[in-house]
Amino acid sequence: QLVDTGKYFAINRARQYGKTTVLMALSRYLQEKYYMVFIDFQTFGSADFCGEAIFSSAFADSFLASFLPGKPAMSDALQNAITDISQDIDRESFTLRPLFQRLAMICAASDRPIVLIVDEVDSAANNQVFLDFLAQLRAQYIQRFQQPAFWSVILAGVYDIKNLRRKLRPEEEHKYNSPWNIAADFKVDMSFSKDDIAGMIQEYDNDYQLGMAIDEMAGLLYDYTSGYPFLVSRLCQLLDEDVSISKEYGSKKAAWTKNGLLQAVRMILSEKNTLFESLIGKLHDAPSLNTMLRTLLFTGRAFSYSADENVIDVAAMFGFIKNLNGTVAIANRIFEMRLYNY
Repeated sequence: QLVDTGKYFAINRARQYGKTTVLMALSRYLQEKYYMVFIDFQTFGSADFCGEAIFSSAFADSFLASFLPGKPAMSDALQNAITDISQDIDRESFTLRPLFQRLAMICAASDRPIVLIVDEVDSAANNQVFLDFLAQLRAQYIQRFQQPAFWSVILAGVYDIKNLRRKLRPEEEHKYNSPWNIAADFKVDMSFSKDDIAGMIQEYDNDYQLGMAIDEMAGLLYDYTSGYPFLVSRLCQLLDEDVSISKEYGSKKAAWTKNGLLQAVRMILSEKNTLFESLIGKLHDAPSLNTMLRTLLFTGRAFSYSADENVIDVAAMFGFIKNLNGTVAIANRIFEMRLYNY
């Protein structure tokens, strides 16, 4: 709905929350109606953000690599626009302003609206050239009725756009960046409900004919994860691949039980993975966040949930906490136990 109405919006969720999976699915779903251009800033090296000309060339190159496949027949106007931007790549004069002029020409010549998706914007958020890029996007959006522009733009990452200045200059953490203040709110709940989990493990049960207690297992998985997509998937993977072949259980049927799930919980609490490493790393980087979580875990002190409070805003953005009836609560039992152990 947001894309169809031509919105610019950002998907900000914690690490391993399924942002890229959702964007890939969205691209496939909309590819018959729009030209979907998918750019991942993780594929850009640090050198690509050293200056406007270098960044503009890298962006144009990635744009063409995503836009061109599958378009054997193009109008002369579109072919000319693509030729123009191709010839500009690597020129020292090819800065952000010429880049957006060339992109506007492509949008004008295209026979379908173009949707731009930029994934992993966190990879770029420490660079001033990226904030300048955001400002250009904003300017193009404001003038979209006077000149051609992308039909819709989607940014995805952990950091909320307003927090990019905070990440760029930590000493100015209370000053907010404005290039994306035209963004529409993205209110889709990307976590799994108990019913979502039940549907997935029902399909699994149908494949293997295990006869498991679907409702009980879905409830247990939800109780421990609060629907955090990575945690749900990882626990299910551990049940399928590790618990089921252990001496204690020895089969998938025996593994998919309450005791089997508890074994999977013990496994996930003791393993190192990118999600937990990221979370613990944030505690080292943000002492005030560390202090608040320690106080929550060890004293039971209640904190009112105020999104205006910097440490609460950051903790929610990283996925550490949730709003539970107006008070701060650890996001799920797995995180609570992992943090308590730490």
